[in-house]
Amino acid sequence: MSPSDDMRSPSDDTEVWTRDEAIAKLREALLKLSDGERSLCTVAAELGIFCHGFRRWTDDAFSRGWTRALGRSTHLSRPQMERLADIWLLSEQLRLRVACACDLAAAGGGVCRGWYGFSNADLERCCEQILGRNVAIVEPDQIDQTGKALSA
Repeated sequence: MSPSDDMRSPSDDTEVWTRDEAIAKLREALLKLSDGERSLCTVAAELGIFCHGFRRWTDDAFSRGWTRALGRSTHLSRPQMERLADIWLLSEQLRLRVACACDLAAAGGGVCRGWYGFSNADLERCCEQILGRNVAIVEPDQIDQTGKALSA
């Protein structure tokens, strides 16, 4: 078996999930890390997990990305701006009735691409990191009735 075949055919210890299943399970686990007082972006930044939340952006990129939502500030520090962004995200989640910041893009809000910003490989890595599960993400039509990936 060649390495490329290995990439397409999950091993016996690999669970086969659809993208929607992986997102649902990640969402559930990530929400357990949040206390309802902080957005997932803050939690991910504090714990250094998932997308790394606000910390994935340099100061300039953070300022550019959040200006539309928060406006420009010449006197607030980066931690103060992150707290303001955190409050804005929590408010948007309530307004758009979504569970977490990652769901905002699909609901027509948010600053980042949310779940759309993750490739299937990214989601597989996050499943390993956060859920401790070895997962292969496939399209729904590539799974048989037993939950196994169909052979190519």
